Amino acid sequence: MKRVLLLICTNIAVMLVLSVAASLLGLNRFMTGNGLNLGTLLTFAALMGFGGAFISLWMSKPMAKWSTGAQVIDNPQNPTERWLVDTVARLARDAGLPMPEVAVYEGEPNAFATGPSKSNSLVAVSTGLLYNMNEREVEAVLAHEVAHIANGDMVTLTLIQGVVNTFVFFLARVVGYVVDGLLRKNDEESSGPGIGYMVTVIVCELAFGILASLIVMYFSRQREFRADAGAAQLLRSPQPMIAALRRLGGTEAGELPQNMAASGIAGGHGRWSSLFASHPSLEERIAALQS
Repeated sequence: MKRVLLLICTNIAVMLVLSVAASLLGLNRFMTGNGLNLGTLLTFAALMGFGGAFISLWMSKPMAKWSTGAQVIDNPQNPTERWLVDTVARLARDAGLPMPEVAVYEGEPNAFATGPSKSNSLVAVSTGLLYNMNEREVEAVLAHEVAHIANGDMVTLTLIQGVVNTFVFFLARVVGYVVDGLLRKNDEESSGPGIGYMVTVIVCELAFGILASLIVMYFSRQREFRADAGAAQLLRSPQPMIAALRRLGGTEAGELPQNMAASGIAGGHGRWSSLFASHPSLEERIAALQS
């Protein structure tokens, strides 16, 4: 419960900071007596869209640790921890990366990589994954996560999220203004946006947000294919990654917090359709590696 409250409070704080920044810069005054100032509105939308995405990226490592309880291995205390650190170090060196932080957290089989840059990243695995896989399979999972970092997937997905967020903010307010104008075209005494504007903006943000999720999830699925291929390249064979995916298919993958679901080695599937899934199915991933 404390972790959930922390995430909620963090999101509220981010929105408050962005709102204050928009107010100080005058970007929230895009509604003028002559109508919408589209340039100011677009700048406001970009601030809210990219600002939220990049603040989330900047905070991704500490938030991942707080939300999962991951413990960074500073000084390995046992052979398993020493093996984990040495394996990530070797994979990072082969990928031309600085050494990421390595962490372990309590939970069912899963793993993730996060961080704001290639030089400031984290690779974490769950105890369930360590207990349910052999060393070669765990190595494949670690290679998959290192490949995510090498591909710059965290930054790429943040940029995509920022773009779609910007257009959601922008288009929702343009449509809201048009609808509000049509509803009040015979009311010459009223000034400023009315209830039609506010309701339309809310409805459009929800509708456009769903469409934006389709775009973001598509790119999320593509990055999983690339990370699987990257793991195969690092290990010089697709077989360890195929074996790890098959092992995951025989276990119940641990769920990560909602804001991190797309970062895990498994999970993140949509409830209604594969279009809303952050990961391709294990069968699709295995088929791609075999081909």
